[in-house]
Amino acid sequence: MSTPQIEAFLEMMAVERAASPHTLAAYGRDLADAEAGVEGGLMAADEQAVETWYAGLGVRGLSPATQARRRAAVRQFYRFALGEGWRGDDPSRRLDAPKQGRSLPKSLSRDEIERLLAAAAARDGAAGRRLVALVELAYASGLRVSELLALNLEAVRRDPAFLIVRGKGGKERLAPLNASAREAVKAWLSARDAARKPETPDSPWLFPSPAGRSHLTPRRFAQLLDQAAIDAGIDPARVSPHVLRHAFATHLLEGGADLRVVQTLLGHADIGTTQIYTHVAVDRLTQTVREKHPLARDR
Repeated sequence: MSTPQIEAFLEMMAVERAASPHTLAAYGRDLADAEAGVEGGLMAADEQAVETWYAGLGVRGLSPATQARRRAAVRQFYRFALGEGWRGDDPSRRLDAPKQGRSLPKSLSRDEIERLLAAAAARDGAAGRRLVALVELAYASGLRVSELLALNLEAVRRDPAFLIVRGKGGKERLAPLNASAREAVKAWLSARDAARKPETPDSPWLFPSPAGRSHLTPRRFAQLLDQAAIDAGIDPARVSPHVLRHAFATHLLEGGADLRVVQTLLGHADIGTTQIYTHVAVDRLTQTVREKHPLARDR
């Protein structure tokens, strides 16, 4: 359920804040839920109506993270409504954020990354080279899956040592490519070029969809990773495109990288988002000491 006011808000988010299609879709769903659930609708609601709707989110079984996101969407909408003069008050001002523990990101060990790459490389032909290139790029550069799959073909044709990536909010950053990732991309480009029919226009995407009209979808990449994980003897529930980004950050910190550098490479606006990886790295280092140090072993 949408309204002209919600549509105007989403248009503002797209134009003025460069919100991604994924973010706009999430805001649209959250505001549609509020519009349907708040008595009288968002534009006519009072504080009691908004608070009653918000309290009902937990009763419906929504997670604290989802509740927090819907609260944020509604609060931003009402700020926009105030600025536009549509309302003279903000009925969401007393909504408290739900308490939620911050879960640690899933990651993979270096050995598991190697096994995953070996399983991908064992696939025949262009499909195997494409999957190796996808995994190598994600792990070498810490790209978000949306950034990875939207890479332009011309961006890698000249074998660059860095990619210029446009991340959240339209902000650009440099993403490094190590020698292994660059070799994997070269192998994929060779297979990609060989498979293309001369009369068929070349796709502008580095990883085009089978039809060539768009790029590979996140869902398809996740499916390919699931099969590679099974072949590698890894629980596929532990593997996803985003887990490769987690592994990139965790392994950098384990190797002694500065937290600010990792923040920059990941494209995080807030270093607090990056700091959660330090817990994963410390936990893993502690476990290594317990297992490998002679005085830490159980006697």
